[in-house]
Amino acid sequence: MRHRRIGRRLGRSSPHRKALMKNLACALFLTEREDEFYEGLFQADGKTAVKPPQFKGRIVTTLQKAKEARPQIERCITIAKRALPHLKAAEQFATSADRNSEEWRAWRKSDKWNKWANAMAPVVNARRRLFAILRDNEAVRIVFDEIAPRMEDRNGGYTRVLRLARPRLGDAGTRAILELVGRYDRRQTEASQKPAFESDE
Repeated sequence: MRHRRIGRRLGRSSPHRKALMKNLACALFLTEREDEFYEGLFQADGKTAVKPPQFKGRIVTTLQKAKEARPQIERCITIAKRALPHLKAAEQFATSADRNSEEWRAWRKSDKWNKWANAMAPVVNARRRLFAILRDNEAVRIVFDEIAPRMEDRNGGYTRVLRLARPRLGDAGTRAILELVGRYDRRQTEASQKPAFESDE
């Protein structure tokens, strides 16, 4: 019996399962890259060009893997969201001067730098926590720069799992879409007016 045992084993050992969840989270975040990133990239054969993902913020996997990866993805977005107020507070003490310029050196020796460093400390801590989970610098950057500001008004529920009708070829596994909410949400359309008939008058 599985009394008090949380989570699915997925037929894998613990390190293999953790690596799988990390890779699923990174794969979802990296679909948000700009299309220019894929220009000049080729497959292993050296001839086939790598195409950008058709739908940003969406991956297709098995239903069980999607449900298991969802809490880890939402935790990553929550960590980044909690650092956003500290990042905005640090902007008032920051400088726009180029590094190692005279203006930058003067700012570095001033009291503003100490205030900026103190305000940025929680942001640096959050980035390190995120890197400990994802182990991918680009995925961490995308979560902080693009996904967290977009989810700032949401109180959780950043992802959705949609079961697909067709099973996976080969083993007939149940497939599902794991996607970030907000981009492909259904739009509420105005209800059309009910036609009037003579009998209604």
